[in-house]
Amino acid sequence: MKVTYKDKIYEVDKGIKVNELLKDEIKENDIVCICNNQVQVLNYELEEDSRIELVNFSEKQGRAAYIRGLLYILGKAFAEVYPQSWLTVNFQLHNAMFCQLDNMEVTDEIISNIKEKMTEIISKDLKIEKVEMSLEEAKKFYEQGRKSRGRLQVRDNAKKISLYFCEDYYNYLYGPLPISTGVTKIFDLELYKNGFLLRYPDKSNPNVLGEYQETKKLLATMEEYDDIYRLLYVNTVYRLNTKVERNETEEVILLSEALHNKKISNLADDIAKQKEKKIILIAGPSSSGKTTFARKLSLNLRLNGLKPVTISVDNYFVEREQNPKDEFGNYDFECIEAIDTKLFNEHLTRLLNGEEIEVPTFDFTIGKKFYNGEKLKLADDEILVIEGIHCLNDKLTENIDKSKKVKIYISDLTVLNIDYFSRISTTDTRLIRRIVRDYNYRGYSALNTLKSWYSVNRGEEKYIYPYQEEADYMFNSSLVYELAVLKKHALPLLKEIDNTNEEYGEAQRIIELLEYFDDIPDEDIPNDSLLREFIGGSIYHKGEEKVSKKG
Repeated sequence: MKVTYKDKIYEVDKGIKVNELLKDEIKENDIVCICNNQVQVLNYELEEDSRIELVNFSEKQGRAAYIRGLLYILGKAFAEVYPQSWLTVNFQLHNAMFCQLDNMEVTDEIISNIKEKMTEIISKDLKIEKVEMSLEEAKKFYEQGRKSRGRLQVRDNAKKISLYFCEDYYNYLYGPLPISTGVTKIFDLELYKNGFLLRYPDKSNPNVLGEYQETKKLLATMEEYDDIYRLLYVNTVYRLNTKVERNETEEVILLSEALHNKKISNLADDIAKQKEKKIILIAGPSSSGKTTFARKLSLNLRLNGLKPVTISVDNYFVEREQNPKDEFGNYDFECIEAIDTKLFNEHLTRLLNGEEIEVPTFDFTIGKKFYNGEKLKLADDEILVIEGIHCLNDKLTENIDKSKKVKIYISDLTVLNIDYFSRISTTDTRLIRRIVRDYNYRGYSALNTLKSWYSVNRGEEKYIYPYQEEADYMFNSSLVYELAVLKKHALPLLKEIDNTNEEYGEAQRIIELLEYFDDIPDEDIPNDSLLREFIGGSIYHKGEEKVSKKG
């Protein structure tokens, strides 16, 4: 075989392992590797001509493997010290994973004992062996006397199942792990609320424990939904699939939609009671469903006697020559300095004072504002609704008194887990939504969406997440059943991406996630559902024609 690493080509026999071939190249923080654009364990056996990259902690795939490794060691520690415990990995917070014990109270003693055991396991630098079995072998093995909690979740077309062994402990994790326990040296456990935090390094430095920033509002929002879906018995993929198999999804769908509608109705009622509020500011990451949410909220505000008026921040960009550039010399349209905040605040102030303004229109083609005679004046029973990336940042509306503003953060805060150890990333759910929407309404292929996703996430991390706790309200736009609907739309698009593309590994990872779900047909989804913003057929988006051209 010919194996390429950086600018060097090795001629080797089939079956050689990556860590054997590159033993002089692998650095301390290299955790996994990419072979032919697919993420693999470091001791992956090469069977064909390959191009290899080593992946360290600072990269997305490396950090994900580090966290999976810590969770694996956490599970092993509980299996050894408290074998009767029911450990559940709930949510990813800031540089930490929030975990709970479903059948025990978490105490300082438990935290101390588990931390000591994890430190011992890590210091021994024990091998973590990936063992492939047939589906039937894995099922039989898993049922013999498991050392981990939960059912073995499998994909419909799975031919091989990878179990990870360390001494007599095994678990089924959804992605590559480090090849030994000694890799994940930096961690901490901390008692938190009714559970505990498993803390790990920030992506900028693998050798230092990352700072934990409190996100009380975010956690409270996720816990609320988690509690509801536990009561409905649909908090794991297995349980949701069971509902599908038994033709019991109608209730799940209706209850999920009713929860959305109730939350929005209560939010509108609460805003209407605050007579001094005149501006509603809505922000959230990509594909959170902001458009449908804003329209539903507007309808409920009207039922409370308020008339919503929208104003677009997009019309208040600075002239192109004044627009800042990023580190690559490209115009940075996402930074707040790209907005003419002086003019925006002046117009808002005049509107709140009962004055009339002429609303600009921004022409993105030439990068200039124009005035076409469009006038706007707020009546006493009208309230401004503004949606944009910077709406939670006070700099956008710095001249407006806080008492007149309502800030709302919206995101698809997924609480569905594959099993008790493996959560589904909120970012992944939004990515799947965006892949489907981009294809349906923008004519973009899944490859286009994946190529731009890093840039989208970078903008969210800089301009949205730091301000999310500033929100007065949080709305969770997730629907527990949504991936079972989005699956049929996204899979064909993702399968078009072949291994000649850098995005192939990411596409395969999302494909594997989606294939765990049984299908729920589109026709079961109400036409006022927020999910219709992505799959089509929304009563709030009539006239928005789907496109089929891929660009």
